[in-house]
Amino acid sequence: MKLYKHIVCTLAALVLFNTQVFAKKTVTQLPKPKYPDYAYEFVGRDKFEGFNRKMFVFNQKFNKYALKPAHIVWASIMPKYGMDRIQCAYTNIEYPKRLVSTLLQRDFKAAGHETLRFLTNTTLGLGGLYDPADKWFKLEPLKEDVAQGLAKCKIKQGPYLVLPFISSTSPRSLLGSLIECPLDASMYIGSPITAMVKAGLLINRTSYAQPVIKMVESNFADPYDIAKKLWGLERYIKDNNYDREEILENALKECKELTKVNETQKSLNVGEKKETASNNLIVDDAIKGYAWFDDERNNVDLADKQLIADIELKNFNPQCPVTDAMRTALFDTAGLKNNSIWSELSIWNRSFVKKIKTSSINIDKNKDDYGFGYILQKNKNAPVVILFPSIGEGASSHHSIVFAKMFYDLGYSAIMFGSHFHWEFLKSMPDGFIPGIPSTDIAYLREITKKAIDEIEEKHGCKLGDKTVIGTSFGAFAALFLADMESKENTLNISNYISINPPVELLYAIDVIDKNNDRWKENPIDVKKRVALSASKIIQLVEKKNETKEDEFRLDLLPFSEDEARLITCFVLRQKLSDIVFTLENTKTSKRTDIYDKINNISYLDYINDYIKKDSLETLEEINSKTSLYALKDYFINNENYKIYHTMDDYLINLTQLKDLRQYAGAKLVLFDRGSHLGYLYRDEFKKQLIKDVTKTKNDN
Repeated sequence: MKLYKHIVCTLAALVLFNTQVFAKKTVTQLPKPKYPDYAYEFVGRDKFEGFNRKMFVFNQKFNKYALKPAHIVWASIMPKYGMDRIQCAYTNIEYPKRLVSTLLQRDFKAAGHETLRFLTNTTLGLGGLYDPADKWFKLEPLKEDVAQGLAKCKIKQGPYLVLPFISSTSPRSLLGSLIECPLDASMYIGSPITAMVKAGLLINRTSYAQPVIKMVESNFADPYDIAKKLWGLERYIKDNNYDREEILENALKECKELTKVNETQKSLNVGEKKETASNNLIVDDAIKGYAWFDDERNNVDLADKQLIADIELKNFNPQCPVTDAMRTALFDTAGLKNNSIWSELSIWNRSFVKKIKTSSINIDKNKDDYGFGYILQKNKNAPVVILFPSIGEGASSHHSIVFAKMFYDLGYSAIMFGSHFHWEFLKSMPDGFIPGIPSTDIAYLREITKKAIDEIEEKHGCKLGDKTVIGTSFGAFAALFLADMESKENTLNISNYISINPPVELLYAIDVIDKNNDRWKENPIDVKKRVALSASKIIQLVEKKNETKEDEFRLDLLPFSEDEARLITCFVLRQKLSDIVFTLENTKTSKRTDIYDKINNISYLDYINDYIKKDSLETLEEINSKTSLYALKDYFINNENYKIYHTMDDYLINLTQLKDLRQYAGAKLVLFDRGSHLGYLYRDEFKKQLIKDVTKTKNDN
């Protein structure tokens, strides 16, 4: 393996040399797409895509059949604490490569920082098994490699490459690995025992990549493309030192200062908010929104459109609606972290996530089976929550797992489905199915739900108890359409429907999303840098959350400007649309493709025109009438088995829509004064209200 790496690195150095020499001859100016092509932005033109995709598939199979089984065996032998200590020690002995990197960058402060860390951890940390430098002296670790130093020396990255056993690299990165080889102290010791130790170190170190590999392979229609994007983004962050801790710290300080200014200005606006005798909050102009088409309903006197918030979120410290919506990532419940002594790869680990079972059902014998997750109580006849996630989310979405854990602890079983606007749902549907029209989508979702319930009951010999559907965002929209369908013909025996932040009019929400996507054009300069800085903050926040005890992690503000929040949100939403178009076009993942020339030039409205409306004579206004909650007016007025949660500042709806929803649903609409789109899920006020509304049905029965 070591000889192979030397050969590959040497060949890469030659490729790099040729790339530099002939760079001027091979540069071609590609037309700018409608939306940023981040794969191109961060790794350049994929010159060897056909070869790379084949190697990517090979590496996937190698990981599945060789590497991952070895990781599982290792993680089942070595407790997580031992794995962490070995990884910490290995990181410590990598000090020479980090030192060389900082010196190549002429970053002498970082070089001194790394040296001090190495000396501290080698002595006080028992040879690097522990990290007192960070824990005691706040000398946080730096993630340096020689490739960063080469970047500072203005050596170009070269073409993106995927090689056998070495996924996602470039000639510059391979050259950096070649230089790092003599800096590895273990190279100078040779014996059978040392070889075994090296193998153990390799297995231990690479095992930490398995969660990322699983995420890439299971969540995206084209794992190759997302792996390329993530690698290019990570390299750009590292090469520019955006992963330094001061990036996050400075951003948090700026947000706190900005919030103080906003609070000062708000205190000067006397009469902006009023309290009623019932202690509810009245908001006169909660949302102004952006209308997709002019309508007399939007040309009204806002003074006549007062809404009363039912629940006030105290000390929420709002930033802006798009940033506040990102707080949904803070939604978590105790017990989701892996508190086991074993790694999640271990066969001995029994954390909540590991208890979730998977199964599948079939809709069309010529198509893939549709997979879903579920977890049952010991009393398999217990009540159950059925979970529909947000747009583009799979069955194992974070929100679904958190909801499942929340209600599992209260004695409920849980069934988790993916969104009906998700590539796995699409691949299991009959030919000709185009996601986006509720009447068709929900009919298939209803069939899937019925078959999944039957599958579970038959397999476990039980009769699932009282059923509650919980949906978020696009899943909340689906839950209400399912409720209307079931009110006319009851096939699922569902007692309760909980809808959290459903869009009222899909075309309106799509227009807002597209306008947010287009906002990058107002400031196209340095979009690459801005995306990288935003991503770095997310990565650092996730690391801090994972490293901090659950009851100690507190975050009152997110370190993102409105511009950064829009970039992140648009990246996520465009990726979901990309997965759908990629699947609809029946694109092969193992062959070179030009599908992204199309994907990077299509908006959500273009999707409706190009796929949904393509062969239809319907106008957009007619489509809008079928894809809005206004179509469910009679259901809202005549039924009691539902509850809708919304906020006064959800940027995907407007004030008129909220007012109409209040008129139809009455007290069955619960309004929070803040929280934007799902940004309040982590708050105790929401969780208490949700639990009350779900368990009410259980207690009544």
